[in-house]
Amino acid sequence: MVARTALPLDPAPSPQTARDDAPELPRPIACDPVTLDALELRALSDVLLVRLAELEEGTAAYSYVRNTLVELNMSLVRAASRQFAHGREPLEDVLQVGMVGLIKAINGFDPGRGVEFTTYALPTITGEIKRYFRDTTWAVHVPRRLQELRLMLARTSDTLEQELHREPTTGELADRLGITEAEVAEGHKAADAYTAGTIETLAGDDAEHEGPVQRRLGTTDHDLELVVDLTALHQILPALPERDRRILHLRFVQDLSQAEIGEEIGCSQMHVSRQLARILNRLRDQLEGR
Repeated sequence: MVARTALPLDPAPSPQTARDDAPELPRPIACDPVTLDALELRALSDVLLVRLAELEEGTAAYSYVRNTLVELNMSLVRAASRQFAHGREPLEDVLQVGMVGLIKAINGFDPGRGVEFTTYALPTITGEIKRYFRDTTWAVHVPRRLQELRLMLARTSDTLEQELHREPTTGELADRLGITEAEVAEGHKAADAYTAGTIETLAGDDAEHEGPVQRRLGTTDHDLELVVDLTALHQILPALPERDRRILHLRFVQDLSQAEIGEEIGCSQMHVSRQLARILNRLRDQLEGR
């Protein structure tokens, strides 16, 4: 359920119980932005933008009208953020940056210039998001042209991969974008500078989720410690009686239960359990050199 939003229009007289110096807030009109179509949202935004221009910045009434405008125009932030869906930054962070851009657009918009608010706001929001990516996510300085080329290559690569059911070649990317293969290679090099990795070992719970750097560096393979034991076991097993070797084969190779082994060799499950314990204890003693 989406909360109903109060859309302010005309100022209402202060209640008798309010103080004389209390700021006058616009009278709320109950409506739900989700139930309004694009034309209705635009019309309401236009009215509120005119009202905002008449109010003094920093007052309670100004903040009230501006917050309502932000809520009405959140779709602009979502639309701008979708252009950066291939970024490594969480979508929530991009949306927050887009909100800052929307607030700047509302504060700087002049209704008297006869320009649509959407025409003014979208470039402002997109510019704020691009500035965020440029300032916080690039490991080295990369020209804006290459930053935009990286985004184009990422989107086009995903599209072609869905169409071709494989990773596209450099030539296919160049043909789709209308650029040279050298420019594609240049864009891929720019992508390498997008973020700086770390060679620090992940600690705690995060150690279970290895990143690309950890996979390239490798880790200690604890299974190597079993090589000596397996080699010694390979020499010990042939010395066991045939019946013992058969019981081990049925249990650990064919993965039979103790009851199934009993049926196979003609004895009870309890007897199989005792035999397995005896055999394993003997092997353990020999491996430990007792």
